[in-house]
Amino acid sequence: MSTPVRRSNDTGMTPWTPSAEFDRITQQLSQLFDGSWTQAPSVGRDTFTPLADVEETDDAYVLDVEVPGVKKKDIRVEIDGRRIVVSGERKEEKRAGLLRRQSRSLGEFRYEVVLPDEVDDEHIEASLNDGVLHLRVPKRTAGQQRRQIEVR
Repeated sequence: MSTPVRRSNDTGMTPWTPSAEFDRITQQLSQLFDGSWTQAPSVGRDTFTPLADVEETDDAYVLDVEVPGVKKKDIRVEIDGRRIVVSGERKEEKRAGLLRRQSRSLGEFRYEVVLPDEVDDEHIEASLNDGVLHLRVPKRTAGQQRRQIEVR
């Protein structure tokens, strides 16, 4: 019986992995269907997508978007019909010492979701507590124009 030989990859290309392929296909399907309940892929190299939960109740959708270290003034929430877009920027802190390791995402972020039902954009509530942006989006039967939501 022979032992498999592992060869180095001198081409500089990333080897194929099933999980990376699954992620790529998932992103393509999300774009194709403009997915209800799906977030848009990152739009740029310096852009990241924060983690979020979307919950449906009888009368509203509740979104919790993780944005630790981001100030209220650096967050934008927009609505266009059923599409909710949370975007902004996590800025780097001024440091006195030498940064030895960095694993937190910095720069611009964007989270986008298309809700399955029309929403009442006149009564959306947004608050920021403990690094979590909490949005309560009441359900409605008619659409509205895009507008910016104030974060309290």
